[in-house]
Amino acid sequence: MKKYDNVFIFDHPLIKHKVSILRDRETGMKEFRELVEEIATVMTYESMKDIALEPVEVETPLEKTVQYRVPEGSVAVVPILRAGLGMVNGVHRVFPTARVGHIGMYRDEKTLEPQEYYCKLPDGIEDKTVLLVDPMLATGGSACDALSALKKRGCRKIVFMCIIAAPEGVETVAKAHPDVRVYAAALDRCLNANGYILPGLGDAGDRLYGTK
Repeated sequence: MKKYDNVFIFDHPLIKHKVSILRDRETGMKEFRELVEEIATVMTYESMKDIALEPVEVETPLEKTVQYRVPEGSVAVVPILRAGLGMVNGVHRVFPTARVGHIGMYRDEKTLEPQEYYCKLPDGIEDKTVLLVDPMLATGGSACDALSALKKRGCRKIVFMCIIAAPEGVETVAKAHPDVRVYAAALDRCLNANGYILPGLGDAGDRLYGTK
């Protein structure tokens, strides 16, 4: 796969450890959900490393000092429904006051093309740093459409974060949205004929919520 300046694949032993358990077909729903949240938390630290800060005056037990904080209300997290919901709590561990929007997409089983069915975003999202999340980046169609939906509503600073990515999806998003940084915990081999990532971890939504 071609190297893209806006694509970052994690090479962290803790993330590799958790992803290996996540892939295991014997990992149950509760542990799977907890692992998705934990991985999202670790990834959020790195993916938001250049977020803007504002100076604030803090009084320590010894003196006053100027320190730096993330401005209140400057971050929003937007999961792509439904699997993206599994990453929200992980992001909230880092940004507990981040507003949450929702974008609903489903994949047409015949064409594999994404279809938007729902979009509700926080007021003023165009002025926030938006973290778009979805555990799987397969063909890239849903991610691209969700990014376009955010941009259409005025969002200018967007980061996309996934756990498992296929080379096909990475290239699609990187080319269509070169201004968006893409973070993935793992880059897998390829897509199969049905558009599923190999080796992957199966359907993330089904494993998160116990559905088939």
